[in-house]
Amino acid sequence: MTSYIKIPSHLTPSDPQGSELLARERSKATFDVNELTLALYGAEELSRFKRILKILESDPILDKSNIYYMGRTELFKYALRKDKRIIQLAATHKWNVDEFKIASRLVDMSGPYSIHQSMFLPTILGQGTEEQKRKFLNPAIRHEIIGCYAQTELGHGSNVQGLETTSTYIPETDEFEIHTPHLTAAKWWAGGLGRTANHSVVMARLITNGQDKGPHPFIVQIRDLTTHEPLPGITIGDIGPKFGFNTTDNGFMLFDHVRIPRFNMLSKFSQVTKGTGEYKKPPNEKLSYGTMVFVRSVIIFNAGLALARAATISVRYSAVRRQFVDKENPMILPNGQVVETAVLDYTMQQYRLFPVIAQAYAIYFTGEIITNLYKQYIDQSSRGDFSLLADLHASTSGLKSLTSGIAVDSIEDCRRACGGHGYSNFSGFTRFYQDYLPNTTWEGDNYILTQQTARYLFKTYREIIHSKQQSEEFSLRSNESPTIFYMLRYLSNPSQKCTVISPSDFKNPEVQLAIYGYRAAYLIARAVDQIDNHKKSWNSMLVEINRISRAHCQYILVHNFILTLQPQTSDSMNEKRRILHNSPSLKTVLTSVCNLFALHTMEKNLSEFLESGYLSPKQSEMLRVQISESLNEIRPNAVALVDAFYLPDYLLNSALGRYDGKVYETMIEWASKEPLNGITLDINPYSEKLFRNDVKAKI
Repeated sequence: MTSYIKIPSHLTPSDPQGSELLARERSKATFDVNELTLALYGAEELSRFKRILKILESDPILDKSNIYYMGRTELFKYALRKDKRIIQLAATHKWNVDEFKIASRLVDMSGPYSIHQSMFLPTILGQGTEEQKRKFLNPAIRHEIIGCYAQTELGHGSNVQGLETTSTYIPETDEFEIHTPHLTAAKWWAGGLGRTANHSVVMARLITNGQDKGPHPFIVQIRDLTTHEPLPGITIGDIGPKFGFNTTDNGFMLFDHVRIPRFNMLSKFSQVTKGTGEYKKPPNEKLSYGTMVFVRSVIIFNAGLALARAATISVRYSAVRRQFVDKENPMILPNGQVVETAVLDYTMQQYRLFPVIAQAYAIYFTGEIITNLYKQYIDQSSRGDFSLLADLHASTSGLKSLTSGIAVDSIEDCRRACGGHGYSNFSGFTRFYQDYLPNTTWEGDNYILTQQTARYLFKTYREIIHSKQQSEEFSLRSNESPTIFYMLRYLSNPSQKCTVISPSDFKNPEVQLAIYGYRAAYLIARAVDQIDNHKKSWNSMLVEINRISRAHCQYILVHNFILTLQPQTSDSMNEKRRILHNSPSLKTVLTSVCNLFALHTMEKNLSEFLESGYLSPKQSEMLRVQISESLNEIRPNAVALVDAFYLPDYLLNSALGRYDGKVYETMIEWASKEPLNGITLDINPYSEKLFRNDVKAKI
């Protein structure tokens, strides 16, 4: 890209250089970074990652150096070129689905085809019949048709049952008629709908024989495949500028009595009979949750990677950035010069950033576990066993809410921790934060989703209370269900107290799980009592319900982190876990990270632990002492822990988070390329011109 300002070549940053500072940080690590990277990703995935990264970095169409200077129209055009190029590269290099996802993650820009991949294809795959897959899925995979997913309406989002768009069966022609009865029924926010998609999954109320059967998915062709113009009866447009995601054409759509074949209703689980319009309901009313569970499991996993990205930028920059001199512990160069202290050496900065590192690892490991559980559900459901669905739906609902909320808050915390430079686009935070933010709303508003989790927990708690065989039946299941285990433990002695007598006792994983389990069970028991015995309304309990879902899901995160670090039988360990468990140094550092996550999260929610009576004020003082000790343990490994996530500069696109530490050189180089620097202004207030005729020569 063109530079408009020539920077004097003799100027360099003051000593010590950023690259030297990061090299010092990496030399302090007590573990092998490459070994931890392998434990996170596995050798095969890491090899594919590196191979694909090399292809993308060398492709001029996928160059990112200009994106911080682009307006919305330019960004959208870039994103469309990018999406097309990735599809072309996938065909050239014969990438499979996983490799395509790696490429998309590295390019890191939601584009016009993103929803085609993330929602359109999975919905047909999960809810279409074999015949429908042949007609719609196969050409969609070949990108002969491009799809989107139209569920949200102008007047309805989270309340899917309140959607107004109708799909009425017409027996005389064996068709459905899709119609927008009110302005509030306009489909809104659908990614790729505005300018790109020619097909859509449309969620509409199924009406047959005068009966409303609620929302069902229908495949609707919305644009002509030759002219790309909207088909008759369909009005489509882009919804306009947004807070973020301006590389995607989110759209609106209205239908005026549009007919589609009966075949186009996705009918794997429910059907309408030809001619009679008889409705055949699904064997399990929650089967349609499958797509939502899949997408939420992806959001959970991606939250861990988003946190890793934010931590990588802010930790590396804090190691390079120096401010003030710590007179009690000054930094002295080999020549005897006293220099300013690295920001990362200040305990307040550690308290702000190290918990984000811990969150990244905790959520990453839970994301893996949830993904594997979803795969297990898909395998079982293919044989007619849907027993995992209720628990999986409840878990992914609460975890999606919790983890995406943690990520949004922590990305902003990391940006602020970078000081003034964090406000620059060059930090790598602004578009990253803007584009991540919708995760708290789509696929279920984060506050509303917690009700799904709480309902499941209340039902489980009531089953335990009312079971005549409580001590036998549920104790047998306790090893398989952490939820039932902590409820049983609470019910065995509701007045039990925490056994901690010294700060180091908080490092005991059994103590951590007991504390988290008691708090969750206490909140559940109290809420059930309020609803069942004191007849509190559901609406009056919503604040408490949100707390319960958060408490339960925090328990899951802590439980899964501890489980990941515990010894397993060799048969049950995959390659990644075998690397972890064969390395004492990895287990040691990750145990410190696990402790910090459990204890810092506990401190952030301390009032609930104290309110339950399980934890005492004296123990809360010990908790803070141990948190400080955990920060000290992590300090020498901070940079190495973020390096282990192996997030390349191509992905970060950050001057502050560069692997080589050349922060200041990059900041001024990128500033010199700002196109505004190439324009000569006419600043005469009485002139109608904004710019002079002459333009600065490009360097």
